[in-house]
Amino acid sequence: MANVINGINVPFVPVVKQEHPAGKLSKNKNSFESLFNKEIEKLKFSNHANKRIETRELKLTETDINKLRNAVKKAEAKGAKDSLVMMNNTAFIVNIPNRTVITALDVNKSSENIFTNIDSVVFAK
Repeated sequence: MANVINGINVPFVPVVKQEHPAGKLSKNKNSFESLFNKEIEKLKFSNHANKRIETRELKLTETDINKLRNAVKKAEAKGAKDSLVMMNNTAFIVNIPNRTVITALDVNKSSENIFTNIDSVVFAK
C-alpha cells in the first residue's frame, strides 16, 4: 500500500524529526552564544604592547586587567575607536572595536608626552 504525500504516491513512510521549538534551546554556560560572548569580552594585547610591557617592566595584575576591560566597555558605549586609557601612572592606547591594547608606557619614565590618533581618553578606576 503506497502512501500519498501532496498528491504523490511514495513507497515509504517519511519520518519527521521534531526540531527544537523556537526559543526552547538551553542557555547553559557552555552554549555557543555563551562561549562567543566570553571571547568577545576578552581584552587582547598586540605583540607590540606585550613587548612594551615587558621591556618597560610594567606589572599588570588581574585587578588591573579588569579595570582596563571596564574602561574599554565605557569607551565602547560612547562610540570611541582609539582611546588613551590612563590607569595609575600607566598609559595604554587601545583599539576599542577590536578590544586590543596597542601599546603601553609608564608616564613617569617616558619622555613622550604627545599621543596622536586617539579620539578619547578614559581614566580607569
